[in-house]
Amino acid sequence: MQKNKTIGSMLIVAGTTIGAGMLALPIASAGLGFTTALLLILATWLLMTYTALLMLELHQYASKEATLNTLAKRILGKKGQYVANFSMVFLFYALCAAYIAGGGAQLQEKLSALTNMEIAPQAGSVLLALLVATIVTLGTSTVDKLNRVLFAIKIVVLASLFFVLTPYVRGQHLLDMPVEQGLIISALPVIFTSFGFHGSIPSIVKYVGLDIRTLRKVMIVGASLPLVIYIGWQLLSQGVMAQSALLNSEGLPGFVASISNIAHSPQVSTFVTLFADLALATSFLGVSLGLFDFFADAFKKRNTVSERVITALITFLPPLGFALFYPQGFIMALGYAAIALVVLAIFLPVTMVWQQRKTHQTEGNNQSADGYQVVGGNVGLICAGLCGVLIISAQCLQMLGVIPAL
Repeated sequence: MQKNKTIGSMLIVAGTTIGAGMLALPIASAGLGFTTALLLILATWLLMTYTALLMLELHQYASKEATLNTLAKRILGKKGQYVANFSMVFLFYALCAAYIAGGGAQLQEKLSALTNMEIAPQAGSVLLALLVATIVTLGTSTVDKLNRVLFAIKIVVLASLFFVLTPYVRGQHLLDMPVEQGLIISALPVIFTSFGFHGSIPSIVKYVGLDIRTLRKVMIVGASLPLVIYIGWQLLSQGVMAQSALLNSEGLPGFVASISNIAHSPQVSTFVTLFADLALATSFLGVSLGLFDFFADAFKKRNTVSERVITALITFLPPLGFALFYPQGFIMALGYAAIALVVLAIFLPVTMVWQQRKTHQTEGNNQSADGYQVVGGNVGLICAGLCGVLIISAQCLQMLGVIPAL
């Protein structure tokens, strides 16, 4: 049973990480060349895996039901709790609104084509939100089972894409160098947000239990699956097209049309569309599960049917409302996604671990020495914090128009 939960949790981490944003990676890194993009992806994976392990160091001294709300309040006090709660709710509501709007539009198109009826665009969004809300309300075990099926199909679709496109990969395309150095900074926020799964960590701790050795394996393997897939995807996308052609692609539709023409296969477009749908579904499930458990902890909701329904309403109604009535609001909020994720996945874990270690040392408590502690000591914490500052700086420079936005 425990082994089953471990595998399922790895796939929840991977499924949450590999969202539809993965398809934007080739466009975002087009001007970098394969080697530079690869180094940035590896560095980001290392950073995000490290901060995920920092979260485990924090969780070992709390109850297994603890979320970021509880951890921040216990270690950083009320002010830290407010910062944690704001960054969590801001980021996850924006993401859920984006998934409901984007996924709802795709669902509405498919239902209209299937039924030969004109279905209102809002109907797809409401249906998708209701479907995901029902699955999440049923619990992590239900999310786990559905996520396994969706993830398996996603891997089959990716394997099919690799099979079709691999013969068209050209080695000389992979040797291209960055067009200009500023593009390296520009690509940072996009690549960084492609490795975001930290909001679902408390849900996984609650599901698996406080077995740090197992949880450590879940985080490392779960984060490594997207790494392998991203590298393979970069190899294909940047190997099939010349750098100049990639740079001239008019966004994702232009990129998909180009690789379909190169491979002489209209199936490529079908595979990419199907992958995007599946990636959106698995990422939406992981994000909303993390938000659901966060609200259950914040509002002290019990695990009864009626209270889980109330938690589901708090989780899904606001983003559904944004997606339906104020789409500009969540689109604007997504512009700040990298900043909110830096706070959530870097600054908060680093600050809380720093404070927790200091508290244990001050009290002369050997708990830290006896328990799990991430390698790197305080130097590792400082380096992670500086990386967070660099990513936020890159996002701000893009907003100010100093460097190009991707």
